[in-house]
Amino acid sequence: MSGLLTQAILFSLSVFAFAMVLTLIRLFKGPSAQDRVLALDYLYILAMLMMLVLGIRYASDTYFEAALLIALFGFVGSFALAKFLLRGEVIE
Repeated sequence: MSGLLTQAILFSLSVFAFAMVLTLIRLFKGPSAQDRVLALDYLYILAMLMMLVLGIRYASDTYFEAALLIALFGFVGSFALAKFLLRGEVIE
């Protein structure tokens, strides 16, 4: 792996970590429940992106499978939270 790629991976991981910190602040201090749900959506997207970058870094398929699982569970979770906020119940 070239030095430029290593530096780019470290930079992107640090930017994603900083974005996660800002998202966690919004998640805990959000003025409304909708802001908290959006922060949770963005958090799982950032986690998925970090897994993809780590998969590139270590050249392992396991990280890509973990990113796929994070995306799947994140979508289902955000759908359930949005439905709960809209109707007050998840299962009808």
